[in-house]
Amino acid sequence: QVPLVESGGGSVQAGGSLNLSCTKSGCTLRPSFMAWFLQPQGGEREGVATIDPDGATTYADSVKGRFIISKDNTKNSIYLHMTSLKPEDTAAYYCAASQYRRGFQSTYATWGQGTQVTVSS
Repeated sequence: QVPLVESGGGSVQAGGSLNLSCTKSGCTLRPSFMAWFLQPQGGEREGVATIDPDGATTYADSVKGRFIISKDNTKNSIYLHMTSLKPEDTAAYYCAASQYRRGFQSTYATWGQGTQVTVSS
């Protein structure tokens, strides 16, 4: 599988913003169901947002109104624009891709290596 590479993580104060990117190297981003997940240290991986090939999006309740998922097929990339960040958003963030709709199930075929987001109070 062609790997996914995330970038854009970092440290920010509560109320701040960060933009994450996920780029699929190699071949073009053929129609894929894509998603962002987070995993707090010592915690379980949770779905954050999904984007379908037609651009339809879904969000976890905890991030609705604060995060926006988007994509640019010409750049083989998806993005997560995060605003009004809270300390509880602190986690490693992963992007994932699948040929099939997976929603927030952790059964995506391809995963990135993760990028850390730390929000301080």
